[in-house]
Amino acid sequence: MNQSPYIVQETEQGNRIDKLLTTITEYSRSQMKTWFDKNLVQVNGTAVKPNYKCQNEDRIEWEVPVVEALDIVAKNIPIDIVYEDKDILVVNKESGMVVHPSAGHYDDTLVNALLYHCDDLSGINGVKRPGIVHRIDKDTSGLLVVAKNDLAHEGLAEQLKQKKMKRAYKAIVHGDIPHDYGTIDAPIGRSEKDRQLMGVTEKGKDAVTNFEVIERLHGKFTYVKCILETGRTHQIRVHMKYIGYPIVGDPKYGQRKSIDVQGQALHAYHLQLEHPVTKETLEFEAPLPAKFEKVLENIRKSY
Repeated sequence: MNQSPYIVQETEQGNRIDKLLTTITEYSRSQMKTWFDKNLVQVNGTAVKPNYKCQNEDRIEWEVPVVEALDIVAKNIPIDIVYEDKDILVVNKESGMVVHPSAGHYDDTLVNALLYHCDDLSGINGVKRPGIVHRIDKDTSGLLVVAKNDLAHEGLAEQLKQKKMKRAYKAIVHGDIPHDYGTIDAPIGRSEKDRQLMGVTEKGKDAVTNFEVIERLHGKFTYVKCILETGRTHQIRVHMKYIGYPIVGDPKYGQRKSIDVQGQALHAYHLQLEHPVTKETLEFEAPLPAKFEKVLENIRKSY
């Protein structure tokens, strides 16, 4: 350990160790998560978890991990910034753009573009995902909020956790949904048949999607609005497939014979949040992309 030890006082007995460390260091509990994951926090010579309850005269030692050198290249890629201030920015991401670098997608991501545009982004999610609080899929277009500093990141992440951030999507699905409104409450986790896919499974995490029919299209397709209560991976895509109305053009969860929309017909059009610093309510809407509009018009004319 490369930090001077701290001896727990009697008045601090019973405190969670991660909470106590925020009072004696300049780091947040979110930033400390990697310390505990890497066993870099020890009490009386033994590694502990963040929920460890401190005892009087415990000897706490901790090591701040060396920050990994940022190896993501900033690139001058045009992005549609809907809102920006010193703490956050809201981006209307185009379909086809990956949000952050991952296997097979190291360049031309939203993060590459953000690093060119911004001097600072939050570091809570590590060097591969600076500023990224939540994601939308590569072939889904629409709004997402980005944190410029760790304080903003923590506030936004807490809103997501408490389900206070409101996110709504528009989608075109196969089939004629007979009812105007519905709620899909079905847990989502890794598919047991294909680990690269998500699916409704008893072992999954709670997932709730509300939907509303906007327009029925000749009995073959339905134009819908979907409102997320939770934010599981591929949630809307999985849930709509689960009830028998897969999203048009979805390469993973859609029908084999579908309309070519160069990705799925899914757009994150509405975002409402509380500014993590000013506490002001912010609300944004992004119009449908031109190719989404074109698909709608083609369906209306062709069927």
